[in-house]
Amino acid sequence: MGKPHLAYFEKEDVLHLALAEGPEARSVELSPNITVELDDKGELIGIEILKASSYLRDTILESAQAKLLSVGR
Repeated sequence: MGKPHLAYFEKEDVLHLALAEGPEARSVELSPNITVELDDKGELIGIEILKASSYLRDTILESAQAKLLSVGR
């Protein structure tokens, strides 16, 4: 297994994390806009996030708000 590689395709707003080398045998949609890529053994080799900028912004904001709410108690 090689080093993980992260690539962002700005025009398409797609974030791709390659975890291992090799061809993709199939993919599984975990949730809208998030897909995992599997090799022929069913092992995870990549993750793709569509509409990445919105997804990451919203995820970070939600995490920050949750932390701030717990700190304020």
